[in-house]
Amino acid sequence: MYLYNVTIGIDKEVELEWLAWMKNEHIPDVLATNMFITHKVYKVLHDNEDGTASYSIQYFADSLDKVVHYLEHLAPALIEKHKQKYGNRHVAFRTLLEEV
Repeated sequence: MYLYNVTIGIDKEVELEWLAWMKNEHIPDVLATNMFITHKVYKVLHDNEDGTASYSIQYFADSLDKVVHYLEHLAPALIEKHKQKYGNRHVAFRTLLEEV
């Protein structure tokens, strides 16, 4: 099993709007690529004084080839759509993990 994790820091001013957009549009778009079998969303619990909230969006795949295909061919358009909508109101860090 492979886990593609996207940790996002989002301005608290748009947090609830962003979370709804993620759940109703972005995550369904990612899953519609058929490269992932399921997903999970977690809020990072910490005191953050910089005015942001952090979330871990986890996508699970049964094949490394699917994740690579997603990252090389499908993700750029979805990432760009996210950037266009939330611009400088977010930061994102991506990690690929393999279950051992």
